[in-house]
Amino acid sequence: MKVQRIVANIENVDIADADAFYRDVLGLEVVMDHGWIRTYSSGAKMSVQVSFATEGGSGTPVPHLSIEVDDLSEALRRVEDAGIPVEYGPKSEPWGVRRFYVRDPFGKLVNILQHE
Repeated sequence: MKVQRIVANIENVDIADADAFYRDVLGLEVVMDHGWIRTYSSGAKMSVQVSFATEGGSGTPVPHLSIEVDDLSEALRRVEDAGIPVEYGPKSEPWGVRRFYVRDPFGKLVNILQHE
């Protein structure tokens, strides 16, 4: 048996609130919407990963999600244009990523990163 996919499910009251961050800022597409669940995707083929951590690295809290992008500067610009406060970074980390933390509309801590 092989795991084909792992999906993060984030409980919230109004799923439409996800659009402002996950669609408008991060550029993800809505690929499924049943009214009670809405799924966003980039369309990119992704490897299956799940991480367990005691900290987020560099003494930061463990983020709820880590999202790798191909252009961190553009992601940061979109976050700033949307008026979303950056809670950490941007910072180049000793393990080879540049990243920053923000909170999504549901208060979840999101690590946005690019491999250097």
